[in-house]
Amino acid sequence: MPIPVVLLLGLLSLLAWSGGAGAAIGAPTLKWSRCWPGSWCETGWYASPAVADIDNDGQVEVLWGGYTLMAVNGATGAVEWHASSPGGSRLWPGIVVADLDNNGTREIVTGDGSGYLSVYTGSGANYPGWPVRPTGDSREIRSLAVADLDGNGDLEIIVCSTRADNQWFVYEHTGALRSGWPKMTDGDSSGYAAGCYNENVGVADLDGDGRGEIIGPNDTHYTAAFNDDGSPVRANAIYGTVGGQNKPWARVGVHVDHAVDLRGYANCGTEHRPNFANSAPSIADLNGDGVLEIVIVGNVYNCGTDPYTDLYEMPFIFKADRTRWSGNGFDWTALPAPDANAAPLTEDYNLIENNQPNPVIADLDGDGFKEILYPSYDGRLHAYWLDKIERYNWPFEVYAEGLYYRFASEPLVADLDGDGKAEVIFTTWTQKGSDQRGNLKIVNWQGTQLFSVQLPPTGADSGGALPAPTLADIDGDADLEIVIGSTHTGLLAYDVPGTANAKVLWGTGRGSYQRTGQAFKNPLVVPLIQRYYQSILGRAPDAGGLAYWQGEITRLQGLGVDVQEAFRVMAGQFFTSA
Repeated sequence: MPIPVVLLLGLLSLLAWSGGAGAAIGAPTLKWSRCWPGSWCETGWYASPAVADIDNDGQVEVLWGGYTLMAVNGATGAVEWHASSPGGSRLWPGIVVADLDNNGTREIVTGDGSGYLSVYTGSGANYPGWPVRPTGDSREIRSLAVADLDGNGDLEIIVCSTRADNQWFVYEHTGALRSGWPKMTDGDSSGYAAGCYNENVGVADLDGDGRGEIIGPNDTHYTAAFNDDGSPVRANAIYGTVGGQNKPWARVGVHVDHAVDLRGYANCGTEHRPNFANSAPSIADLNGDGVLEIVIVGNVYNCGTDPYTDLYEMPFIFKADRTRWSGNGFDWTALPAPDANAAPLTEDYNLIENNQPNPVIADLDGDGFKEILYPSYDGRLHAYWLDKIERYNWPFEVYAEGLYYRFASEPLVADLDGDGKAEVIFTTWTQKGSDQRGNLKIVNWQGTQLFSVQLPPTGADSGGALPAPTLADIDGDADLEIVIGSTHTGLLAYDVPGTANAKVLWGTGRGSYQRTGQAFKNPLVVPLIQRYYQSILGRAPDAGGLAYWQGEITRLQGLGVDVQEAFRVMAGQFFTSA
């Protein structure tokens, strides 16, 4: 007879069990470093590494590259294969690893500075139908994610280029451009958008229809939002109508003051607004009510000066209907007030590579409400509680006044020692000409530094690591490792003693290897639940059953379980009738 749901849940829970709690963590120690071609190291950019067993041999690989994608044996650091980007250009977005075609093996997806979108098999060969060049020219691809937009079990590839118009593309895993794309051309009915200059894509089922919506901040003070067919997501009626319908998200400008959003235009000089050119959207249920919110950090500027004056970076929180979020006594209709040190240190990439304010959403203190963390161009790593306060030792100072400039990467968040409070892990990089190395830092939930480890010497006039590191067990020893894509010293792996009981909350750039801006969210979760619920009970799940399973799977993913893989294993062993 089919296996009961309770038994399956028990099996998944056994996979998640890791023993006791409260172990002391040790300082990170360098395990190995690897460059391609080996005699020297390519410059590394903002691509966060991925970790997965891409060839199903039982040993995970680490995937990363500056210009050349490397698959590196996690245990030994040996390069198993490499693949140069088709245009010979840099890799900006995080390396994507996912089972695109739902056949039981993972593929690797990259976007490069020459405008190529590439898909590789686990052996490093080009997947049939790839690469493609969405814009037909060298417009860089910095925004990349994969998700099951239509709920059919395979994954679509979502990208945004730096092109000013028709910059958004969605591809099938076969390399075919999906019907309804690209988007978008500016207009009164469609709204306004421009190029994407960071990892400016978020994907989630925001309206509960089983299909994915795409959130796309860009080089304007508007945020685009699309359904899977390319049609615009509509904003709340409070923002007005156009053509007899609610305005699209991309037709409603964002300003510091929500009253200006409602009015529809700003009095420049006194009413400021954000630019979203470098803004990555992140998506999470902030207050535990089962509803997702969207967090975007905007670069607030004074539009009354020529040129515009950038003032500070600050999170905006939106609901699915584009209204500002409030709940549980918290209200983000009005933004927190910036402090006196929030202005940019510099935005000159000739002086230091630019900060990217990717928001990370995680519960630092274990109270059930999530905090919002992001690195800023003010030289600090910020952490806001939902009451709009930065508590304890936050923001964490990365730059020391009077010294060379230094910025922080997108952080990771994990309860490394199992004490119910989270640690925060990030890297730093330094000003060009400073001859200073960057650091790997671990701070506690209150922003107190626990460890600061200098990254290896570079032989260059600056150093460090730009992208979010990745936290994973790469050698099978139970303790976790931190994997870092550095600026001048290649791919680095650090052992972190005492982390066998860790609970990972945000373990890689953009939250997962699908780079959707959600932590440990598997775009295949709903189809998997539906498929195996049918196998177990002989019927489709009702709404309550679907919600229950989604909650349990999210819980297990928070414990580090690869639920998709667990389902596959158990499907072959248990989902059969006697």
